[in-house]
Amino acid sequence: MSDYDFIEEMTKRRDRAERIIEECLPREEGFAKTVIEAMNYSVRVGGKRLRPILMQECYRLFSGRGDEFVVEDELRYYMAAIECIHSYSLVHDDLPAMDNDMLRRGMPTTHAKYGEAIAILAGDALLNYAMELTTRAVDGCADDDIKRLAYAQRLLFDRAGIYGMIGGQTADVEAEKSGASGGGELLSYIHRNKTGALIMAAMMVGAILGGASEKQQDIVVSIAQNIGLAFQIRDDILDVEGDETTLGKPIGSDAKNEKLTYVVCYGMDRAKEDVKKLTDEAHELLDELPGNKTFLHALFTELTTRDK
Repeated sequence: MSDYDFIEEMTKRRDRAERIIEECLPREEGFAKTVIEAMNYSVRVGGKRLRPILMQECYRLFSGRGDEFVVEDELRYYMAAIECIHSYSLVHDDLPAMDNDMLRRGMPTTHAKYGEAIAILAGDALLNYAMELTTRAVDGCADDDIKRLAYAQRLLFDRAGIYGMIGGQTADVEAEKSGASGGGELLSYIHRNKTGALIMAAMMVGAILGGASEKQQDIVVSIAQNIGLAFQIRDDILDVEGDETTLGKPIGSDAKNEKLTYVVCYGMDRAKEDVKKLTDEAHELLDELPGNKTFLHALFTELTTRDK
């Protein structure tokens, strides 16, 4: 892979995801214009677009449709939906009642720009809108495809809800001030759900829509668990060692809030060792799947060694 230009390939995929997301955003008009503006602002602040990219790449592994520039309608709506869910979670994370952050990716957070009330409503609206987008995916589908799309929808919102992201966020809030006393079992639950659940949803929805077998889906689940956990541990590391300008947000907030993190629980050396171990296992599992996996291999390495 010495000649593989990951930055160029990632840029192409991110630009494509940006176009798809932008095309799916609601128009800013009518009496609800302000909340729609806040919704769209929250999504447009940007980011890696990791989840829709992971979804499309997993779809391509199993669909047999190798043209990376063609995005089928069913996939398009799910790619936009998962980014709406991710964006709403960040809007609510940043609120004064939660992390009380004023910057997100170097820009004012939604509540800093629009006020708390509109930010709460914008987050609620983004989650609702994600559901609406996934229902559009069934338009024009054959009857045989509806069951598959319904399964993908159920998995997406299950992983975003109380048995996934929200469950993990709840445990994280309740673990504040606990420090290392919270314990490894609780920490594992938080990491696998607060961040990992939506990464798993992205990969699994792509696999399901692409036609992966049950055995292949099980492998995707294992890969997603490893990468999701490694990604979150890397976040914990960056909150200690990261550069605020590069990250686009303040560092040290975990320590300030006395949060239970991997670094607090196990130490920096163990955190770095486990990121490498989890990533290596994900690479090995990925090689068991069909299709062109060059980009995914490079992406996994980037996610777990990134500096922002």
